[in-house]
Amino acid sequence: MVCLGNICRSPIAEGVMRHKILAHGLDWEVDSAGTESYHIGEQPHRHSQQVCRQHGLDISSQVARKFTKADFDRFDIIYAMAKDVYREIESIGGGRADMSKVVLFLNELNPGSDASVPDPWYGNEDGYLPVYRMINETCDVIIEKYKN
Repeated sequence: MVCLGNICRSPIAEGVMRHKILAHGLDWEVDSAGTESYHIGEQPHRHSQQVCRQHGLDISSQVARKFTKADFDRFDIIYAMAKDVYREIESIGGGRADMSKVVLFLNELNPGSDASVPDPWYGNEDGYLPVYRMINETCDVIIEKYKN
């Protein structure tokens, strides 16, 4: 799960997916990262933590990190939260990046839509709940699609 700074969208997605993976007894690894280094080492944004707590999830132990080329080898699927993030993942990967592993996150929910998860960083606290709901619904689709 990759967004820009790894403190809003992707930590929510990591927390939601981690919870669903455990609930379904799946042996999957999930992580999150950002394409920029603005917040390396920081916890998720306080509103990201708050919206997750309201849904019974604790993401406070997550720490922001930067997406690296090594992530292409480490993960089978890399979800970009937005189109600009997709382009940055491609740039970080360079010419040898296996972009067939990179999927726009919301394309799992609405195939071919190429829609981006809105970045709640630029709004107020009210923007985090719709983002959480969008991420939660998409994670359900991903679990159903790949659980077997």
